[in-house]
Amino acid sequence: MVDSGPLMVANAPLQWHPRLAAMAGAAELLLAAGGGANHLARIGLRPQAVVGDLDSINPETRAWLGEECIIDRPDQDRTDLDKALEYAFAELGIERLTVLAALGGRTDHDLANLGLLSRLAMGEGLVFDGADQTVLAVAGEVSLAARPGETWSFWTFDPSVRVTVEGVRWPVENTALGIGNRPSISNEAITDQVDITTTGGSVIVMRRYSQHTNR
Repeated sequence: MVDSGPLMVANAPLQWHPRLAAMAGAAELLLAAGGGANHLARIGLRPQAVVGDLDSINPETRAWLGEECIIDRPDQDRTDLDKALEYAFAELGIERLTVLAALGGRTDHDLANLGLLSRLAMGEGLVFDGADQTVLAVAGEVSLAARPGETWSFWTFDPSVRVTVEGVRWPVENTALGIGNRPSISNEAITDQVDITTTGGSVIVMRRYSQHTNR
C-alpha cells in the first residue's frame, strides 16, 4: 500500500523509483524545498508550495509552476530544507512528513540535513526516505518495526549522548555512539522490533531494506 501522507522533495540527486513516484502522486500534501521542484516537474507533478531562496529552481520549472506556489525565504544562513520544514511544521501545522532527496548529494548538504534531522528528533514524524533506506532521529524510548536480516546503523553527533539498542545482532548498552568515535554501523535486526533508548539527546537511525522487503 502506497503511503499517501504529506511528502516533501528536497534537492539531492533523485531517481524516481516506482515506489517513490507513487508516493509523490498519492501525497495528500506535496511540498518542495527549493530545487526539489525540479524533480517533481520531471514527473509532471506540481507541489502546493515551493519554499527556499529559489536559486536552485530551473527557470523552466518556475515558469511551469507559476508564482502562486512560490514561497520566497531568502535567509542565506539556513538551508532550503530547514526553511521548508519550518514552513511545513510551524506554519501548516502538519504532524508527520516524509522527505525524499534529502541525502545523496553534496557532503556538506548531507551533513547539514542530518544535523537538522538530529536536532528536530521527531522519530517517525520526520523521515528521510529513499529507494532502499530510511533515516530518522529519535530521542527517549522508541520501538521501531523491523524485519530480521535488515541492516540498521546508529550514530550521534553529540558524543555525550548515551544509547541503548535491543533487537539487533550486536546490542548496544548505554554507549556513546559518536560519529567520530564508535558508531554502530551495519548492525542487523534479529526480531520484528528494534528498541532504542537515549539519554542526553538524539540518535540517527538508518534502516536499509533488503531487496526482498515488501514496502
